[in-house]
Amino acid sequence: MPDPAPSDRPLIRLLPGRDRRVKAGHPWAFSNEIAMTPAARALPPGTLVRLEGDDGARHGTWQFNPHSLIAARRLDRDPDAAVDAAWARARLAEALALRERLFGAPYYRLVHAEADGLPGLVLDRYGDAIALQANTAGMERLTPALLAALRGLLSPRLVVARNDAAVRRLEGLAEEVRPLLGEGGEARVEEGGLAFAVDLLGGQKTGWFYDQRENRDRVARLATGAAVLDAFCHTGGFGLRCAAAGAARVTLLDRSAPALDLALRTAAANGIAGRVEARRAEAMEEMERLAGTGARFDIVVADPPAFAKSRKDQGAALRGYAKLARLAAALVAPGGFLFLASCSHHVAPGEFAEAAAWGIGRARREGRILFQGGAGPDHPVHPLLPESAYLKAMLFHLA
Repeated sequence: MPDPAPSDRPLIRLLPGRDRRVKAGHPWAFSNEIAMTPAARALPPGTLVRLEGDDGARHGTWQFNPHSLIAARRLDRDPDAAVDAAWARARLAEALALRERLFGAPYYRLVHAEADGLPGLVLDRYGDAIALQANTAGMERLTPALLAALRGLLSPRLVVARNDAAVRRLEGLAEEVRPLLGEGGEARVEEGGLAFAVDLLGGQKTGWFYDQRENRDRVARLATGAAVLDAFCHTGGFGLRCAAAGAARVTLLDRSAPALDLALRTAAANGIAGRVEARRAEAMEEMERLAGTGARFDIVVADPPAFAKSRKDQGAALRGYAKLARLAAALVAPGGFLFLASCSHHVAPGEFAEAAAWGIGRARREGRILFQGGAGPDHPVHPLLPESAYLKAMLFHLA
């Protein structure tokens, strides 16, 4: 169903006394802040609306979903903005201009949701291929305009919808993965002098973890002559970067056979296969087994999928991260390095750091933190959404 003209958009009002956050510039309005009239409840998810306070203050153009806890997400401060392909092109052009200032090659996260003014949207660029993830009903409805804008700006060979994130269920959306433009799902990314094969249809998330790029740089600088274990390696980003930087041997560990096959293809294509081995196993079980054999590595990387899928999982996740730190620390040779990461949105940086320190202590290792941070600059954070800074990363030197 086409969106109405700006003058015909439904008007949604905030409840009396519930407009403080929106007035401060927050890009969300929650369902308990909105006057949920029968007319509002009847609106289709993703409808463009005008949002006003009970005092008549106009807060712009928003995407509205009456069935979601986050009921409204701001698109534009102008309540009369024409949200069409031209609007989408202008918004994407702003995001593109920033990335072109930050990076010298077309491999980056092009759009990172609210921080780029496109709430719920993720776009990852792989040269002439793009992965598109629309995580809200509003972005689902806007996808045709976004696709037209991408064609006008970048003329991509391939655009794949990676609409398989579980968060879509909260918006009443089905999960799907399919090409929107072009055929197939193969792409490539260049990083650290290597060309990595990327599977946009079958890989994890959007195919490649751009958020760890600077952390891969950081770990690879330590790799000359090192024995490296890359646990939860997916397609081998950390391990293969270390091999290219001069590691003596690299062990890739993951439970996904397709991901390991892709990693080995990348190693062979880049002439580093002789120093790379792949092990298919549950990572934590194999780490425990390796420790029992006395195996030691100069660098251990442990970058698992999210342990906390929701807030109720937080306690179990922290226990899991502590166990992971204990197992990983036991595999680090004296004087070696340990890199730990968490992409669990519901685990705070301080909590993750405490769990990591506890696990290292349980392994009876002494360590010092060399780096503590998160994602790179192509994953900007809206200043009023600090919780969207999901990635936690820590690099330790262990005695």
